[in-house]
Amino acid sequence: MEAKRAAAELAVELLQDGMTVGLGTGSTVYYSIQAIGRKVANGLSIRAVATSVRSEMLAKELDIPMIPFSEVEEIDMTIDGADEADPEWNLIKGGGGALLREKIVADASKQLIIVVDESKLVQRLGRFPLPVEVVPFGFELTQRKLRRLGCEPKLRMSDSQLYMTDNGNYMMDCEFDSIAQPGRLSEELHRIPGVVEHGLFVGMASQVIVGRLDGTAYTLDRVRT
Repeated sequence: MEAKRAAAELAVELLQDGMTVGLGTGSTVYYSIQAIGRKVANGLSIRAVATSVRSEMLAKELDIPMIPFSEVEEIDMTIDGADEADPEWNLIKGGGGALLREKIVADASKQLIIVVDESKLVQRLGRFPLPVEVVPFGFELTQRKLRRLGCEPKLRMSDSQLYMTDNGNYMMDCEFDSIAQPGRLSEELHRIPGVVEHGLFVGMASQVIVGRLDGTAYTLDRVRT
């Protein structure tokens, strides 16, 4: 808890008056939204968009000014979490089920600030099953094509029911064990017609802030290859 809070609160220190801010989804970002709410109460002037219904509801409870996407041309900064981050700042996201909206918001952002605790750092992506959002129609065919990429894709369940994203789609959690070439896999996934979006965020992060168990946080040095 303290590690997540430390990373989240350090990221919020980057916000400035007048920014349009993207609010991510997940347990670490929860602390960021809480911290943003306190700053807004103390006079910070921003406007925000959210990547999930859950994050939007929390932001409204904290009186963070929210705007519809129709009013957004560009987002100054998005603060979001990740399920895994490698030394090149490639990410796996989507454990919270909002990867499609997260990627839309990230792509529209000048800066994507990722907040994680140290348990999310890996040398190579793939220990965490890769979430892939798929359309319900013909999902069995999509599942077979995903399996041909070398993974075991499993439909996500919630309370014994098929999990549905905020967009009305299914989620496949694909167990790869190790992803040697995230960029190449991203392209292969996009070639499958039933795939709406996937949780590989390659080359999108502007900064990765890591929280430690002792309540401190730091920016992860990026290894460039």
